[in-house]
Amino acid sequence: MQRERVTENIFVFRSDQYAQVTAGVVLTKMGAVLIDTLLYPDETMKIKRFVEERLGTTVRYVINTHFHADHTTGTYLFPDAQVVAHRLCRELLNTRGRESLERLQTSSAEFADVELVLPNIVFDDEITLTVGDTVFELWSSPGHSADSITVLIQDMNVLFAADTVMPIPYFVDGKFTDFVTSLERLRDNNFENIVQGHGEVILRGEVNQKVESDLEYLKRLEAAVDKALAEKVDDISESISVEDCGKSPILLNGTVKQLHRQNVNMLVKQRQQETLLEAK
Repeated sequence: MQRERVTENIFVFRSDQYAQVTAGVVLTKMGAVLIDTLLYPDETMKIKRFVEERLGTTVRYVINTHFHADHTTGTYLFPDAQVVAHRLCRELLNTRGRESLERLQTSSAEFADVELVLPNIVFDDEITLTVGDTVFELWSSPGHSADSITVLIQDMNVLFAADTVMPIPYFVDGKFTDFVTSLERLRDNNFENIVQGHGEVILRGEVNQKVESDLEYLKRLEAAVDKALAEKVDDISESISVEDCGKSPILLNGTVKQLHRQNVNMLVKQRQQETLLEAK
């Protein structure tokens, strides 16, 4: 696991075991706030030890940015913390989250002791959380998933964007149009940093370029899918490369190629569903 100090009071942890997924610790005068956990319990336990032994405090709040296991599995390691999330996150954890955990526990002994934890503080559109002297602005940011949120550390202007910003936009569990809207909301905000849900921290001088690059990817993807549908291309996912849409195939150690193919297939499905609705 990699650890990066973004500001005096913000630390980002990036997994070596699963898809460079990230979690963050924000130190306040009232204790620490953990934004997401990592998938494997041993990595999240290292974060807990860092907070308690190196920072000399405890985690007061855990923020789940969405229900996916790679961001929530370690929540059980903080039994005294308040857990904050979107209302849909609680619902999805209680259904699909339980199913996901059962699969993990069946496949690997590493997850045998994991317990599913439901958020006890939930919201719909946005909420402001003040911990000590630090203000956290949380707002709904659907697209990657319906329950996705982003978290702004107000005074430091650092955004934990979770999977709204990752090396490639990925909307297989959400909606293409929602993703575009959520990314457009991030335009021209002068964030000092954006912490991606996976991958490296985006620095201030690269923030606007990154957001525009992701929007350009979605624009090119949409145009390519619509063209392929109009031309009745047989295997659309094979006909549209990630490079065609402006992204490098080596990102996330090459995983983006698979994510891109899934994006293509999902957008095809969503376009076909739209066509059926229009025909009714």
